[in-house]
Amino acid sequence: MNRINFLELFPPMKRINSGPTAFRMMQPDTPSDSELIRSLLAGNEQALATLYGRRQGAVYRFVLQMSGSHTMAEDVTQEVFMALIRGDAQYDPERGSVAAFMLGVARNFVLRRLRYQQSLVPFEDQTEESQASHVVSADGPLDQLSRSETIETVRRAVLSLPPHYREIVILCELQEMSYAEAAVILGCAVGTVRSRLHRARAILIEKLRPVKEEDAPDAEARSARCFA
Repeated sequence: MNRINFLELFPPMKRINSGPTAFRMMQPDTPSDSELIRSLLAGNEQALATLYGRRQGAVYRFVLQMSGSHTMAEDVTQEVFMALIRGDAQYDPERGSVAAFMLGVARNFVLRRLRYQQSLVPFEDQTEESQASHVVSADGPLDQLSRSETIETVRRAVLSLPPHYREIVILCELQEMSYAEAAVILGCAVGTVRSRLHRARAILIEKLRPVKEEDAPDAEARSARCFA
């Protein structure tokens, strides 16, 4: 199967144009994220509003992609900014960007909530391989699905990954972060990010294979065309 086009799963973030217009927009007096954090800790409401406008969308999308829940995304996004206001989450410029720092805070909140939810639901101990076989049914190969249904199937596959693989896919594939940035957020080595992402991609490909092995070669080619 060709590499999955993860960016189709969620609306991409708008990038700032690097041309002359962008240069005019970024005036010298435009405060950096670090400066905004210092200002909001001093009680500057405008700094909070500016930082919220810049970073709320990325935090919300990360939580939504991790949980599949709009309600959790809204709640955790609010918790992240409240943690900043209270000073519960201390930003260290030496450790990386404000964007990475905020996703790290969001990660801690969402993993805590997911662990709590898991404790309330009976858990059937399955291997990754046995879980994979239930994502796509034998009577519904990807070539028979509409494009929107195919994307939804991949969304479910991402959400079914164990959290330590799911967050890697979301950070590196959906949020388009570098291995180094992801490593800062997760508090691990860059090599660990690479190996987890490699494994996560392999699990996803396995999850998206039809159950009937004899149909695998044709289904694989057809599913690749779905993402072309």
